[in-house]
Amino acid sequence: MGEMSSFQLGVIGALFLSVASSVSIVICNKALMSNLGFPFAITLTSWHLMVTFCTLHAAQRFNLFENKSIDIKTVMLFGILNGVSIGFLNLSLGFNSIGFYQMTKLAIIPFTVLLETVFLKKQFSQKIKLSLFLLLVGVGIASITDLQLNFVGTILSLLAIATTCVGQILTNTIQKRLNVSSTQLLYQSAPFQAAILFVSGPLVDQFLTKQNVFAYKYSPIVLAFIILSCIISVSVNFSTFLVIGKTSPVTYQVLGHLKTCLVLAFGYTLLHDPFTDRNILGILIAIFGMGLYSYFCTQENKKKQADPLECQMKDKEDKPFLAHEKEGHEVKSSDKNSIV
Repeated sequence: MGEMSSFQLGVIGALFLSVASSVSIVICNKALMSNLGFPFAITLTSWHLMVTFCTLHAAQRFNLFENKSIDIKTVMLFGILNGVSIGFLNLSLGFNSIGFYQMTKLAIIPFTVLLETVFLKKQFSQKIKLSLFLLLVGVGIASITDLQLNFVGTILSLLAIATTCVGQILTNTIQKRLNVSSTQLLYQSAPFQAAILFVSGPLVDQFLTKQNVFAYKYSPIVLAFIILSCIISVSVNFSTFLVIGKTSPVTYQVLGHLKTCLVLAFGYTLLHDPFTDRNILGILIAIFGMGLYSYFCTQENKKKQADPLECQMKDKEDKPFLAHEKEGHEVKSSDKNSIV
């Protein structure tokens, strides 16, 4: 019972940290990009990941966590996949209207449910699906204002959805199958994510904004906000891996839409963004859907705890994306790195 309550406290702490840090960085980045005119989102993300890695490296040197070796192919593919997904999301925003980009983000939940059902044999009850449907409808009402389709933007959105879903599923799968913590996985994968974004970021940002990040004139206040954004990003990246590892990719996406509602509310309160009855209605429906999702998940977890033997049998059957080693010397890398 003590272990269960400490696990629940850990989950609540991870969720709170994720919401607080994500809302903070959105407000910080909005001020940096909208008010101060720094438009280089992908390059900024590469700096976030480099600062995150340096922070974790310092923490590891002070023995604040134990480094655990993970197969280099697994880490490299995982890091590159996550870096590519960030690039596709930003390209999707660049080639699509804001409304279609929001639709792309909403589509991540049903696509994740589909992938987990097909490949991981995970079961989602009708109640869970209903609560997710209400959540998506609410967020859609609150945030989608226009829908403009184009072929290139649609392809980029599909690629963004696919890479994001697979990346988040692997974040959960690697931690559980290879028995590594969120900190250990983030520490080993962050350099690869940072590297691919550091190389591609300036080029993609220049293509999207028609500006060169290296020719930009950095004022003291812009530098201050960049530093603040990088500091907050350490908490954002850490809490992302922590939440997905302790819960699931779908729960993380649900949490992401809670952040969207909070950002809309904070934008109205702090930045005096326009706010309509439609926004209020959408946020209320979304919060109701989140409440139902949380309630149904809690009820289903109680049922699983009541019959732990059946859950263990199911866990043993579900092993598609990544297999892991438990058989002495003869573990093959290809078994550990199977992403597709």
